[in-house]
Amino acid sequence: MNTNPTQSSEIMIEMIKASKVYSKDVKALNDISISIANGEMFFIIGMSGAGKTTLLKLISSMEQPTTGLIEIGGAPIHQLKGYKLARLRQKIGVAYQDFKLLTDRTAAENVAISMEVSYKKPQMIRKRVKDLLAQLDLTDKHNKITGDLSRGEQQRVTLARAIANSPTMILVDEPTGNLDAATTEKVMKLLMKCNKAGATVVIATHDDTIFRHTSHRIMELQKGSILSVSRGNGT
Repeated sequence: MNTNPTQSSEIMIEMIKASKVYSKDVKALNDISISIANGEMFFIIGMSGAGKTTLLKLISSMEQPTTGLIEIGGAPIHQLKGYKLARLRQKIGVAYQDFKLLTDRTAAENVAISMEVSYKKPQMIRKRVKDLLAQLDLTDKHNKITGDLSRGEQQRVTLARAIANSPTMILVDEPTGNLDAATTEKVMKLLMKCNKAGATVVIATHDDTIFRHTSHRIMELQKGSILSVSRGNGT
């Protein structure tokens, strides 16, 4: 089982025997050990309930493992507090499966939020928001309230928000679940562009169309455990 990237790669995410137990009857993850390199694109696959979302929550420090160790960029995230934890979270962009958008704000305002908290210049923010919405075919939704958008449109706004601040790590949960083939292609093109620019991109999905022909590593989860880790045979 190939659970490690190449020996020379700098490790971005290190999980050592990480488990997550919600109750006696609900063990979401069981002894997960995996290394993901800085700048790697990595797919987590598996059926609904396999533990994909929980794994992303642990990596993003939204939740803590019940047992085990998780390091991001060499730092054990359970030891980070206050300012250091806030700094780490600013470097991680997360596109949630349930969106977590401000539904009373416009698409543009939702995308701009992560840059505003980092004190980017207003002119830079406006340009970045416009560019991202255009790449995701959402130009005409710029000033639309997100609560009035379709689920597929909300999903794309969520992705744009996650990558707006050019994070060093991007975590994406089921990015294509509400999208047609053409829009899925645009989403993956944007994620690959972020990856080529140096971001570590971790994608949790059950949509085999987005990893079927990949050359990146794929980890399959089953009932909270690693079933396999392999490299895709694409080009």
